[in-house]
Amino acid sequence: MSNGRKSSWFGRAACVAGLILLAAVLLAGCGQAAGSTQTSTSVRGQAAATSTTALEASAQTAPSQPTVEIGWAGDTTLGSRYGNPPNGGRALFTNVRSLLLEPDIMIVNLEGTLSVGGTSKSAGKTSTKSFSFQAPPANAASLSWAGIDLVNLANNHSHDFLGPGLAQTKKALSGQNIGFTGMPGQITVVKSQGVSVAVLGFAPYSWTANLTDIASAKALVKQAASEADLVVVIIHAGAEGSGQTHTPSGTEYAFGENRGDSRAFAHAVIDSGADLVLGSGPHVIRGIERYQGRLIAYSLGDFAGWGNFGLAGNLDLSGLLTVRLTKNGDFVSGQWHSLRLVSPGVPEKDPKQTSLNLVRELSRQDFPDTFPMSPEGVISAK
Repeated sequence: MSNGRKSSWFGRAACVAGLILLAAVLLAGCGQAAGSTQTSTSVRGQAAATSTTALEASAQTAPSQPTVEIGWAGDTTLGSRYGNPPNGGRALFTNVRSLLLEPDIMIVNLEGTLSVGGTSKSAGKTSTKSFSFQAPPANAASLSWAGIDLVNLANNHSHDFLGPGLAQTKKALSGQNIGFTGMPGQITVVKSQGVSVAVLGFAPYSWTANLTDIASAKALVKQAASEADLVVVIIHAGAEGSGQTHTPSGTEYAFGENRGDSRAFAHAVIDSGADLVLGSGPHVIRGIERYQGRLIAYSLGDFAGWGNFGLAGNLDLSGLLTVRLTKNGDFVSGQWHSLRLVSPGVPEKDPKQTSLNLVRELSRQDFPDTFPMSPEGVISAK
């Protein structure tokens, strides 16, 4: 799904190894072709005999199998009744585009619709808690420009303009080669770096794969595991608001809705074959858990919007997470990028590392097992 925009780690590694190999051959005065098997074997033999050459060091540190880097950021809207971001939505991503372009597969949670006209779910309601988001379909192009490869539609706002609005959203995304997931029974498979990745989204709504039906979710994850090398599960779950930074045990509720049992669901899908669980919904940062060696990021807060997200207190804290996995699902490394939303909801890099400090503390407080995270945001396996 990278569409040629993102560089390949293996392409760079192969190039460096090739240059080292050629230099070693020339220095040895070998008359054989640098690319031949015999020459390569000969050079490796010399490297072993002379102990610490650059070629040997490269061979020792190279991964034993393909890896893929997956990026995740939180709730994103491309426009609403509060206004549409300039330049077709690109203004939302300009400050962080370089970060979005880095992962092999970059995913966000897309809230609202890419549609025109129609009836909104808020029509005729007097409640001030009913919000409906609608952006022009053409704004889908800003996702591709920013480096976003796939979006999750399993959330409470993808149906803001009912069935017709959701259908227009899917069409707009497909027109820009942006993948999407989260519909009932949907398994979306993308490929990068020689690794196939199945992405599934879940939320507690009738138009999405059901977060509250854990048995059905486990069956869908097992099916996905049989179809792809890796399985990534996205959940839109949990209570909302500035006071919801801790991840509780048990079922959470918001506005009278059952928002699922995040911990139980995440553990169940990992037990069924998921390799990574990524969460959104609470609109605030939550901690990171390690379960069965797999990473669960329960919430990264809001990512980008145009006047539709609250920015008071900790509601303006955000993050962008990257996770590198091997083809068989082993965790290699990760990185937390601290972001902050500035009015009207545009993300920018935060040199103070505020959200990083918060996620490190929440992870330690809420989970008996988590991944080590450095003060610079580097996440390690041990």
